[in-house]
Amino acid sequence: MSPGQIDIGAYLRRIGADRPLAPSREDLARLQQAHVEAIPFENLDLLLGRGIVLDLPAVEAKLVDRRRGGYCFEQNTLFQAVLETLGYAVTALAARVRAGAAAIRPRTHMLLVVELSLVRYLVDVGFGGDGPLHPLRLEPGRETWVGATGHRLREEAGTWVLEGHAGEAWTDLYAFTLEPQHAVDFVMANHFTSTFSASPFLNSLTVQRSFPERRVVLRNRDLLIRQGRVTEASTIRDPDHLLEVLEHHFGLAFPPGTRFSKPEFQG
Repeated sequence: MSPGQIDIGAYLRRIGADRPLAPSREDLARLQQAHVEAIPFENLDLLLGRGIVLDLPAVEAKLVDRRRGGYCFEQNTLFQAVLETLGYAVTALAARVRAGAAAIRPRTHMLLVVELSLVRYLVDVGFGGDGPLHPLRLEPGRETWVGATGHRLREEAGTWVLEGHAGEAWTDLYAFTLEPQHAVDFVMANHFTSTFSASPFLNSLTVQRSFPERRVVLRNRDLLIRQGRVTEASTIRDPDHLLEVLEHHFGLAFPPGTRFSKPEFQG
C-alpha cells in the first residue's frame, strides 16, 4: 500500500482530528483514540447480505464517505493507509483471538505495529469495545490505562499476547507473532470470516464503540454500556428500536424499514 492513496483531509474530518505536523507517540495516540471514538466496530453489512471488500477505495468509501463502521480488516486497513500517508512506518500483523475461546482459533484478526524512534508500538483500531484506545509499547508487562480499562502485553513461547482489564481481572484478548502479513493474507482471512457458516459475524449482530470512560457494546438484542466500573444493560425491543439505537449510540443511520438477518425478533 503506497502513501497518498487516501483523502487524508476527509478522514481527519470524519474522526474530528487535526493533521499532525510530524509522526509522534502523542499524535499517534490522539489519532487512535479519535478513530475508535468516531468509527464503530460493526458487522452489519454481512447481516444485510453484502460482502466485505478490503481494497482501500472500497474501505474508504464505506467508513469515511458513508460514515459507516466495519470490523478489524476494514478498520486497520484504513488506519494503516492513514498512518503511512502521514509518514509512519507500519507493519500489518495477524492474530488469533482468545477472548471467549475454548480452543485454538485461526488467525482472523488484523493489527498493526508502528515503529517510532526505534521503539515499536502495537496499534489496533479494530478490536471493538475491549480494544486499546492508545498505542502499547511492544514490551512485556508495561500497563497502559485509559479510564477504567487497561491493556498490557506478555511473551509466551515466541508469541505476544494482548491482555485486557475491564474492572475484574486480566484476560487474554488475542495472540500474535511479528511475522509481517500482506494484503492477500487478509483477503483470505476475510473470506473465511465473512462466508464460513459457523462464523460469529454471520450468526450474530455486533456493534461496539469506545471512549475513555465509556464502552458501548451491542450484541444481538443486548445493549451494554460500561461506564467506569458500572455496566448498564437494556434490551432491544423490536427492529425499529434497533435502528434508533444504532443511530443514537453508534452514529449509524439506516433507512426506515431496514431489517437485518440477526437478531431474530418474535411477533
